[in-house]
Amino acid sequence: MTRHVKKGDTVQIIAGVNKGATGKVMRVIPDRDRVLVEGVNLAHKHIRPSQRNPQGGRIRVERPIHISNVLPVNPKTGKGTRVKVSTDAKGNKKRLSVDGSEIGTIRRAEK
Repeated sequence: MTRHVKKGDTVQIIAGVNKGATGKVMRVIPDRDRVLVEGVNLAHKHIRPSQRNPQGGRIRVERPIHISNVLPVNPKTGKGTRVKVSTDAKGNKKRLSVDGSEIGTIRRAEK
């Protein structure tokens, strides 16, 4: 199934504690319908002392959020927008925002 976001997209959070925040998608987890967004949904992780981290302590890490809670940011307006998928005559699939501006290509047609 085609997802409305992919790795590297800038997205806006539309629900939850971080509503209104924007960030870059670092990873998409398709089997769990979740995305990892840079700087959003931070949680503390307790680290045991080790050779790499001799002090131990708490670090802040991003946790995944559900894919339905993010919208890709339209490059023209800078706001979150819904996405539709369109195919051109050559068979290339493109992601378009609802107002018609292109967000990105999903895949190119094979020759």
